[in-house]
Amino acid sequence: MHDAKLYRRIAVIAVLLSLVAGAFVLLLLGRNPLMSYYNILQGSGLAPKAKYAAGKAMFTDLASLIDYWTPMIFAALACAVAMKTGLFNIGISGQMLTAGFIATITVGYSSLAPAAAKPLVIIIGMVTGMAVGALIGFLKFKFNINEVVSSIMINYIAEYVISFFIQTRFIDPLSRQSRTVSSAARLTLTDVLIAGYKFNIPLAFGLAIIAAFAVKIVLDRTVLGYELKAVGSNRTAAGYAGIRVGRSMVISMAISGALAGLAGVSYYLGYFASIQPKTLVSTGFDSIAVCLLGNSDPIGILFASFLIQVIGKGSTYMSSQQSVESEIVSVITGLILLFSACSVFFMGIVAARRKRSDAGTSDKAQA
Repeated sequence: MHDAKLYRRIAVIAVLLSLVAGAFVLLLLGRNPLMSYYNILQGSGLAPKAKYAAGKAMFTDLASLIDYWTPMIFAALACAVAMKTGLFNIGISGQMLTAGFIATITVGYSSLAPAAAKPLVIIIGMVTGMAVGALIGFLKFKFNINEVVSSIMINYIAEYVISFFIQTRFIDPLSRQSRTVSSAARLTLTDVLIAGYKFNIPLAFGLAIIAAFAVKIVLDRTVLGYELKAVGSNRTAAGYAGIRVGRSMVISMAISGALAGLAGVSYYLGYFASIQPKTLVSTGFDSIAVCLLGNSDPIGILFASFLIQVIGKGSTYMSSQQSVESEIVSVITGLILLFSACSVFFMGIVAARRKRSDAGTSDKAQA
């Protein structure tokens, strides 16, 4: 518990230092850092803009931010579950794409009613992601194939195979993306009129919050969670303790894949309504850094993912208001992730010093 509190303090300091570093970058470009950061808040719906289009307001922008935030929560949780077991799921983007594509062609283009289509999208996304994740875990357990290698290869396979089918069977000739899914199957209700304003309401957001707390409970309060973390800490010791290491790795990657599948359907059939060929969304890769920033803790991930998505969502508005290239926002985000990685390094130093101190105290007691 003490380590968790210490990490949170170090993470907060790291984020503040990264914002200061980003301010220096903006100053070098001749921009006002405070106004630039305020523009990010405006663009993400956390502060009011000077003017809005018809049917739009600060709260409609905030609803859009929540829609944008939802897939990242699922993706970062997927990364966290794998990391707790000592595995590195770098294939989250591929699992998202596979789940999104299967759900699109089976339900997204169907004539099912919303009451049947939306739950089916969620179930198919979970099952598809779980199958891909379990495959990676099985390859690791059965043949000792490194999960990083297998997941990267599956990323490429999914990207090009799905791109082939989209371009040959499901292409929209105007957008050059897959055909738009039906509104009945979409997990985002678009342009919902409330008090004269048009809101985009993400139906999967509540499920993402529930998933975060469910993962927290499973990891901290159940036998399964204990076994997964024991395998992640020391596979050899876990095996001697009677834990089935291979089974734990497969289960961990299956759960991770299911969460990645939910990220996929909430992205491709939620925030977006189509799939761009030959493209793996950055959400799956960014989720790794978000997971590290949140210390692989589900509650920490909620805050870390919110911070990163606020910056990502508000970047376009900041660029237009400050005449700053969008790449500068990527630099600021990169600084946050760099400093957060340094926070992990500093935690290691603290842990090493504490261990030496405990060893010294033990030696004195024996003397």
